Amino acid sequence: MSIVTRRGVMAGIGGVLGARPALAEDRGSALSGSWRFARTGQGQDGLWRAEANGAIAQISDDPTDNRFPLAIWQPVVAASVAVSVRFRSVSGKVDQAGGIAVRLIDPDNYYLVRANALEDNVNFYRVTGGVRRQIKGVDVAVKSGVWHALGLTADGDTFTVAYDGKTLFRATDRALTKAGRVALWTKADSVTWFDSVDIRALG
Repeated sequence: MSIVTRRGVMAGIGGVLGARPALAEDRGSALSGSWRFARTGQGQDGLWRAEANGAIAQISDDPTDNRFPLAIWQPVVAASVAVSVRFRSVSGKVDQAGGIAVRLIDPDNYYLVRANALEDNVNFYRVTGGVRRQIKGVDVAVKSGVWHALGLTADGDTFTVAYDGKTLFRATDRALTKAGRVALWTKADSVTWFDSVDIRALG
């Protein structure tokens, strides 16, 4: 799994900018280096690791409903940013969700787009003080066990959400304006894999 930053620099999941992408021998290894980990809400911390195919996997199945593990990419801090990722919902009884957080100031304050395979929808939220407030969303098929593409572009007060190569909707919000980091996100007992992360600061 590799990440593309604003300058087109590739970064492996296990280390610093310029490191190689994960290979088969990394299977089961914990993520480190440029990743930091946190959690919004209650319950256990997430358990993130590198898989043999190069994906990043959140594998903890703690069913606490108000639990949102985060894998935060440290090198990029930006207010206006375009992010895309491929994700696959593997399992979960409470939820099967995967998402992207932008303008993340801390684990309790950020914007979020997430797709849910149990609810068949893609929703956009503002998270402030650890509380999610939905701004917009649409019903769309999200299949468990299938790779989907999810994208979020934050440009000033306009947010554009893309899913499987198509723009789903745009939303406007002015609550969080400061530059922040980008993170991968899951919910409750969602076991979710992520791959092909692309992060581009705008402007």
